Amino acid sequence: MSLDPALLEILRCPDEHHAALDYDATASTLTCTECARVYEVRDGIPVLLLDEARQGGEKS
Repeated sequence: MSLDPALLEILRCPDEHHAALDYDATASTLTCTECARVYEVRDGIPVLLLDEARQGGEKS
């Protein structure tokens, strides 16, 4: 499932820096361009919760 490009334009990392997110449709994830936190996209819905994010490079 793909995310709407207009939504991707406004989504930002919920951490205090509010950096842009890169979308990986294959992995269904959004990755912060500043802190490298990885947020899952579940059933087409981005889960932008800091306590559920994982650091980039980790395997789930």
